[in-house]
Amino acid sequence: MARILITSALPYINGIKHLGNLAGSMLPADVWARFKRGQGHDVLYICATDEHGTPAELAAAAAGQDVRTYCDEQHLIQRRAGEAFGLSYDWFGRSSNPQNHRLTQHFAEALEANSLIEERVDRMIYSIDDARFLPDRYVEGTCPHCAYPKARGDQCDNCGRLLDPTDLIDPYSAVSGSQNLEVRDTRHLYLLQTKIEPQIRAWVDGKTGWQQLAKSIAYKHLDEGLIDRGITRDLAWGVPVTKDGFPRPGMEDKVFYVWFDAPIEYIAATEEWADATGRTWRDWWRLDEGAEDVRYVQFMGKDNVAFHTVSFPATIIGSGEPWKTVDQLKAFNWLNWYGGKFSTSQKRGVFMDQALELLPADYWRWHLTAYGPEHSDAAFTWEQFQGAINKDLADVLGNFVNRIVKFAESKFDGVVPEGGEPGPVEAKLEADVRAAIADATEQFEAMEFRKAAQALRGAWVLGNEYLQEAAPWTALKTDRDRAAVGVRTGLNLVALFARLAAPILPFTAPRIAASVGVEDLSWPGAGAEVLNTLPVGQAVAAQGVLFSKIEDAQVAEWSARFGGAEG
Repeated sequence: MARILITSALPYINGIKHLGNLAGSMLPADVWARFKRGQGHDVLYICATDEHGTPAELAAAAAGQDVRTYCDEQHLIQRRAGEAFGLSYDWFGRSSNPQNHRLTQHFAEALEANSLIEERVDRMIYSIDDARFLPDRYVEGTCPHCAYPKARGDQCDNCGRLLDPTDLIDPYSAVSGSQNLEVRDTRHLYLLQTKIEPQIRAWVDGKTGWQQLAKSIAYKHLDEGLIDRGITRDLAWGVPVTKDGFPRPGMEDKVFYVWFDAPIEYIAATEEWADATGRTWRDWWRLDEGAEDVRYVQFMGKDNVAFHTVSFPATIIGSGEPWKTVDQLKAFNWLNWYGGKFSTSQKRGVFMDQALELLPADYWRWHLTAYGPEHSDAAFTWEQFQGAINKDLADVLGNFVNRIVKFAESKFDGVVPEGGEPGPVEAKLEADVRAAIADATEQFEAMEFRKAAQALRGAWVLGNEYLQEAAPWTALKTDRDRAAVGVRTGLNLVALFARLAAPILPFTAPRIAASVGVEDLSWPGAGAEVLNTLPVGQAVAAQGVLFSKIEDAQVAEWSARFGGAEG
C-alpha cells in the first residue's frame, strides 16, 4: 500500500467556480484520488480556499461586509459546492487560518536566514482616485511583449509572460478604470529567485515523469530568466509580515503576497486536517519525519504551473529544510465556452452551483472527465454535452444495467439464476473485459483521464454486445440453462461496471452496485474475478432510471439562459 498525497489548485475565495475551474484541477484530482483509494492505497487529498489578496477585500466591500465575514461565508459556499459534486477532500482548509499564518512566517524566516530575502524600495503604482497602492493584478494595460490589451500587472494571459505593473503600456486601475495613476516609493521584501535558479533548474531536470505541458511551462520561465519576486503587498488582509520575534521596521502594515502564502496552505491545510482528526501531518511533508515514502501529486490548470514549478519550489528549496516537493504535476489546458471564455457579467457559461440545478453531479463529472481540456484547450457546447450523456451514460451504461436487471426480475424471480455452464462466448467476453480493465488501469495510472474514460466506455460496450449475442430472452424460449448463463454473466457485469464507474460516477456507482445486491466499489486488480462474483440466489432489483436523456428542448432552454453558439 502506497502513501499518496494529492493537492489540487486552491480555488480563490471570490465567487463560486465555473466548470473550467472544476475540470482543470479539482475534479481530476478527485477522480484520481478515488481510483487510488479503490486500489487500497493510503490517500490524503488536500484542498483549501485561497482567501487573501485584493479581490477578497474588494468583493467584501462590494457586499457591504468585513473581509473575514465575507470569507467565512464564501468558504462555506465553496465547500458545499465541492461536496455536492462529490469532491472527496480529506480536508478542505482555509489559507486565512492560523496554521498558514505560522508556516508562511516560518518560511520567510528560513529564507531570510539563508540570505534569500532582500528589502527593496519599489516604485509601485498608486491610484490617486482609489487612494491606494494597486497590487499587480489590479493594474491592467497593454502587454509590452505581445500587445494584448488586457494584460494584468503580474502576468499576461495571452502570451504567458510574467510581468511587473510598470511594464504595462497605458496602464489603468482595474478597480475603478482610472488612469490617474502615479508611481510612488514603497518598501517591500523580495525573494531572490535568481540566487537559486541553478537549484530550481536541477530540480525540474530531475522530474523525468512530468507531462510535456507542465515541463515546457517550467522551462519557458527558466529559459527566459528568473527574476526576483516581491513577496509583500500594501494590504490589510493577509498574513502579516511582522510578528513577535521577527519585527521589521516599516513593514508593520504589510502582508505577504497571496502567491507566496497560498501554496504554503497545502502544508498548512494538512496541519489543519491533523489537528481536527488527531493524526500527524509532518510525516506527509517532512523528509526527516517519514515523508520519504510519500508520492506527492499536484493537479492544476496551466495558468498556475509557473508558480508551482518556480516560485513555490524556490520557497521550499530556498528554506534549506527537508520538505517534500511534488513528484508529479498534472497540468490541464483551458475549458472554453463555445470557443470563448466563461463570463459571469456576460452570462456566458455554467458555474458549479448552477450546474447542479440542471442535472445531477455525475452527468457533469462524466463529461468533464471524458471530454475535458487535457492535452489541448476544449470547448464546452451544449450539443456535445447532450450527445455524450445520451450515448455514453444513458444508451450504453444505464441501458445495459436496467435491461439485464429488469429481465432477471421478470423472468428469474429477481435473483441471480443457477444452471448452465459458461461457454466460448463467455470466455471471449472475459478476455475482452480483462483487456479493457487493464487499459483503464494503465490510463488512470498515467493520469490520462480522457483515455481512461474511453476505456471504461469500451468495457460497457462489451456488455451490450454480449447481451446482443447471448440473447437470453431468445434462449429462454428453448434453453433455460443457456438463458441463465447469459443473465448470470450480465448481472456479474453490472457488479463489475459499478466498480469501474466509481472513480468518475461516485453517486451512480453505488446505485448500480445495489441493483445486484452488492456494495463493493474497489478497483478490480489484474487477477480479480470479474464474471463470477455474485452468489447464485442473490436478490437483484432495478434502481430506476440511472441516467435520463437530455432533450433538445432542454438544450434550447439552457442555451438561451447561459449562452450558446450565438451567445
